[in-house]
Amino acid sequence: MWTQLTSMRTALMLLLLLAVAAVPGSLFPQRPAGPEIVNRYLEDNPVQGEWLDRFQMFDVYSSVWFSAIYILLFVSLIGCVFPRAVKHAKDLRAAPPRTPRRLSRLPEYGKVVLEPTGPSPRDAVAEAARILKRRGYRVDVRQEPDGGASVGAERGYIREVGNILFHLSLIGVLAFMAVGSLLSYSGQKIIVEGEGFANTLVAYDSFTPGSAFSEDRLAPFSMTLDGFEAEFDRESETHYGQPLDFTAHMTVQDGTGGEPRQEELKVNHPFDIGGTRVYLVGNGYAPEVTVRDGNGDIAFQGPVVAQVQDQLYTSLMVIKAPDAQPEQLGFVGFFLPSAYTGEDGVAVSVDPELFNPELNLNSYYGDLGLDDGEPQNVYVLDTEELTELNNRDLEAGGITLTPGESYDLPEGMGSISFDGVQRYVGLDIHYDPGKWGVGFFSVLALVSLVVSLFVRRRRAWVRSATGPDGSTMVEYGLLARGEDFGLREENVSLRRQFEKTWPVVAPEAEKTSSTASDTQNRPE
Repeated sequence: MWTQLTSMRTALMLLLLLAVAAVPGSLFPQRPAGPEIVNRYLEDNPVQGEWLDRFQMFDVYSSVWFSAIYILLFVSLIGCVFPRAVKHAKDLRAAPPRTPRRLSRLPEYGKVVLEPTGPSPRDAVAEAARILKRRGYRVDVRQEPDGGASVGAERGYIREVGNILFHLSLIGVLAFMAVGSLLSYSGQKIIVEGEGFANTLVAYDSFTPGSAFSEDRLAPFSMTLDGFEAEFDRESETHYGQPLDFTAHMTVQDGTGGEPRQEELKVNHPFDIGGTRVYLVGNGYAPEVTVRDGNGDIAFQGPVVAQVQDQLYTSLMVIKAPDAQPEQLGFVGFFLPSAYTGEDGVAVSVDPELFNPELNLNSYYGDLGLDDGEPQNVYVLDTEELTELNNRDLEAGGITLTPGESYDLPEGMGSISFDGVQRYVGLDIHYDPGKWGVGFFSVLALVSLVVSLFVRRRRAWVRSATGPDGSTMVEYGLLARGEDFGLREENVSLRRQFEKTWPVVAPEAEKTSSTASDTQNRPE
């Protein structure tokens, strides 16, 4: 079983199986990315969703079956690569293979005959060894039984080194991905202009920890949104009003004793603080409202984050005032940055900037359901058990407010005023201690793969002996381990180098001399 698990075929199959097992993660919503989307899917598909949840389709990357494949691949790669690395280390210290008896049988073969003034066979072999060494071969000069000499050479060992490094890099990527999965965390936070944020667990709007996360790992830092700038296209006729740039001006501070510094946060241009990376992922408007109850007391006051619904920044508004007396109050509606009311009486936003801000709300009173202790979505108001006060279909009509205006609710339930508009930003705060290791080993894997694909492993042998006429003959052969289309070019280059180094007999004379020797030695 261990032999089967640590074979390269099994490792490749597990790698393919891991890729297939990751597919459901892109087909179904995942809890770490959006638990509310998973809950909505379960509500819309109660039967199918229940079975999918049993098979952990909403937690694919932390599921038992995905982790099993992951761990098996990890073990298989280790058991496959390390023995190969040890064997290759021994091969690096071993001498090149012995010289074949008949070099002419090799795929590439050549022979040169030297002039009588040329070097002796032993000197020719020594010089050939130096030539091969300069060309990157590892050489070994050995004596032949017949008194001659030969040299064995091999190069391209780095090809196997690249292959081993590639698989070791895969192990490194898997290991650091596991570290990141265990120790990383990501959280989301919405900050309104002028507000601050301290990196504590309770300060996040949503938080997704790693499997082994500890609150002690939260780096102590704080930041404040000083201002936000949005730039929209005002020149193009076809893309008028399209966003061009967003810039959040932040004051950040490391720990409690660090010096505050200014940072600019842009889309795709995060900044690092305390080893944590902060991304700008959204923005919008936060209208400032004041809600007074039936007793005239302030039940709610401050900015309300409005959810952007389209490119014109039409934004959904939900206001909850559970402290209102004698009845709790709730409001649902839209905020329009540049309101325009058509002939049908429906107001819409015609531009994303604050040219004509307007609030359009419906009001309700009753039990908001917040006293039960059950968590609620702050952006959703359940109106089934509430009594409606304002609606465009009721006699009182809907609530329409511009900055500085107030509206008295029917039945003496209180009032609401529109005080102004602030900007807000949505931040994604991400900490992953394994990302640098994943990046390093990913680059190393790519470089190693290029080396293993393009470096050719070749063997060369050169034998020198004394010919029948007393001249020195040098023959050589080349062999590639695997497919090598450049072996012929290596043969030509090696012969050219020999001809430049030694006084070589011209090919015609070499052929004539060879023919004469054969005739002289042929039996009658």
